[in-house]
Amino acid sequence: MLQRYPHKNIVSILFLVVLLLISFTAQASEQNEIPVKDMVTMVDLGADTCIPCKLMAPILEKLEVEYKGKAAIVFIDVWKNPDHAKKYGIRVIPTQIFFDKNGTEKYRHVGFMDEKDIRKEIDAMLAI
Repeated sequence: MLQRYPHKNIVSILFLVVLLLISFTAQASEQNEIPVKDMVTMVDLGADTCIPCKLMAPILEKLEVEYKGKAAIVFIDVWKNPDHAKKYGIRVIPTQIFFDKNGTEKYRHVGFMDEKDIRKEIDAMLAI
């Protein structure tokens, strides 16, 4: 059966897409607040194509799950987000920056960082 006004369906779909995009953009901007407000935050600035960054990816994914609600683990691809590289003065990737709950930078490391050392820094800040 042919619809008499097929353009109404298209308009409805476009309207829903716009609403979803607005919602996603609002959530993304809240999640992109770095350091995360009132939370210990570890930011890894690297690139998807960087070998040491690729080696760290599974570690960061694991820690993100384990520290959920206690500490934020954030990865930023500086090739896709060059403004963050400039903001944090990144000259070499990967670079990890650790912020306390007040948003103050407490520690910075350049190069591959293993799970044990990342945990050490996060746990020390959580203990304060």
